[in-house]
Parts: sequence; C-alpha cells; structure tokens
Amino acid sequence: MYLESEQQLRDLYGFAAGRAKDKQLDALEQHSVRFIQLSPFVLLSSYSRLGGVDCSPRGGQPGFIHILDHQRILIPDAKGNNRLDSLVNILETGRVGCLFLIPGVDETLRVNGTAKVSVAAEHLALFSAERIPPKSCIEITVQEVFLHCAKALMRSELWNPEAQIERSVLPSMGKMINDQLKVEGEAESQEKMIERYKQTL
Repeated sequence: MYLESEQQLRDLYGFAAGRAKDKQLDALEQHSVRFIQLSPFVLLSSYSRLGGVDCSPRGGQPGFIHILDHQRILIPDAKGNNRLDSLVNILETGRVGCLFLIPGVDETLRVNGTAKVSVAAEHLALFSAERIPPKSCIEITVQEVFLHCAKALMRSELWNPEAQIERSVLPSMGKMINDQLKVEGEAESQEKMIERYKQTL
C-alpha cells in the first residue's frame, strides 16, 4: 500500500505543533545570517520545467556566500564540468531549496525561495578575490528559512572521525565512471584526480 494524499499522511503522523510549526520565517535574521556566514558547504536543490529534480553541492571557505540583505543571498557558480544542471533549472523554473551545513554542528539551516542567474558586474565583483572568479552567481530571494534539528546528523555521526571510512573502500571515481560507461582501459587514479582538481579550485 502507498499513501496518496496529505490526509493519509496526517492520519499517520499528525501535525507539527509549537516551535516546530512556528520556527519558519520569511527573511534572514541574526542567527540565520551567522549560520550562513560560517557555512562552507550548501546543498542546492532545483527542478526543471519538465519536473526533473537535481541536488548539487556547493562549497568554499566560510563566508563564500555573500549576504546582500535579509532577503537575498549570492552563491558563486564555481568552475565545474559545464553540465550546468542547476543553472538551467533556475532559468526554467526559478525555484530552489538550500541546506546549509557547518562542520562540527549537527543542526542545519534550510532556505527556500526564488532564484536568478546573475552576471551583474556589482555581483561578480564580490568574488573578484577568488583565484578563479565565477562567470556567474545565483541570487536567491529568501521566502522560507528555518533551523532543522540535529537528529539526522546525530544518527549518521557525520562529523565523528571514527565513523569515516577509508577512501580505498571504494574504487576511484575514474574507475567507477569507466565501469558505468563500460569504458576499457586504465582509469585515472584518485590521487591524480585530486591533484588535477586542486588546479581549478
């Protein structure tokens, strides 16, 4: 059996109440601003006009995301592989969701809103000190913002060094992609890939 309506969900789970219901805000305030300033990593979700969904990681040093005001933030589009999944989705539907993480902090921050791809000179100038400045950035207008409790990261022990696995448990990314694409030949080693990536960070 599969659930097919919100009423069925509510019959099973009930409703959010108290602080869990009331914590959703429509603009950034001092704590969400500080959380974003300290975050070096955000997951950016978007969807296409055909309903295809995507979730893309974005990272940098703490403060790499600029806060324009209590309603708008700027995420630089760092040099990547030119798939442009997030940017194309934003051009098509203009809606995004963000999950901000801070190493060592089990709580997360969720931000949802509208988005535009900006190449405005005043926006790009904010990232001019980067070794490889972005060609564009994502301007997000906040519509919903709220803190998410620590339970998921506590369960996963995400920040616990003892919970980390050795990278060698998995093949290199090059090997995995070769296998997925059924490509013959020697794959790039993980070490070489990392050194190559360091040249474009």
